[in-house]
Amino acid sequence: MTVSSSTSKVSYNGDGSTTVFAYTFKTFDEDDLTVILRSSSGLETTQTISTNYSVSGVGNAAGGNVTMVTAPSTGETLTILREQPLTQGLDLVPNDPFPAGTIEDTLDKLTFMVQQHQEALDRSIKGSKTTTISNPTFTEDASQRANKLFAFDANGDIDITQEIGTYQGNWASGTTYGVRDWVKDASNNNVYICITAHTSSGSTPVKSNADVAKWVLVIDTEAATDAQIAAEAAQAAAEAAQALAEAAQGLSETAQTASEAAQSAAETAQAGAEAAETNAASSAEDAAASAALADAQTQATIYSIALG
Repeated sequence: MTVSSSTSKVSYNGDGSTTVFAYTFKTFDEDDLTVILRSSSGLETTQTISTNYSVSGVGNAAGGNVTMVTAPSTGETLTILREQPLTQGLDLVPNDPFPAGTIEDTLDKLTFMVQQHQEALDRSIKGSKTTTISNPTFTEDASQRANKLFAFDANGDIDITQEIGTYQGNWASGTTYGVRDWVKDASNNNVYICITAHTSSGSTPVKSNADVAKWVLVIDTEAATDAQIAAEAAQAAAEAAQALAEAAQGLSETAQTASEAAQSAAETAQAGAEAAETNAASSAEDAAASAALADAQTQATIYSIALG
């Protein structure tokens, strides 16, 4: 047959009742299928033929069915994948009749192998066709790669590096720490990441510990706390200055009121002085008039006596 489809994998969502699932590609043996059940949490479990499922339609160009013993539950995913054995069993004998059917099956198997590899490549992390990675290899062995991450170096090439790690709580003496372990210094709340595996000794603070070179300060909480204290002190000073300014304003307003009262008193005293002066002048005039009248009366009396 010809191979006109590149499909080699199908997936279905479980519903708790369906047990029969179709695959739409040819297989030469029921063992050529891999059946995987994925839970809602992402746990993948490869199913076992005869124990968990059975296969029909082997050899059919259009495929067949996988029948599960137990229906996948809602939230589970069933994946049926063709994985062709990477072997070649055709043995051609010289001068024998041309085995067209056998050769065609063998070519089909080779094509299935290519499709199988392509399906895996499609799930792999790879650069685009315009991307160049001059050195895609790394040399670290398993022990050197342990607890580390894939990364890219300054040239953009594959590298093994350390970053992100396991939080181990408060630093403690006599504890074995590995590379990328995180700890908190309980004496000042600073956070460190381990860059050299070691067994701790001494005491906190880590910044003055003999093993400080085996740690890198990641979060300087101590400095942040000092800054917070300074900020709070500055805020308190600002509030005190505001209170003094408001008190000074109150004193100024009180002084202004006293000044206005003194001005009013001065004006009242001025008015009283002017009134007193007016009264004094009037009294003087009255006294002069009284004296003139008395003098006139005296003169009249004298004239009266003289005339006898």
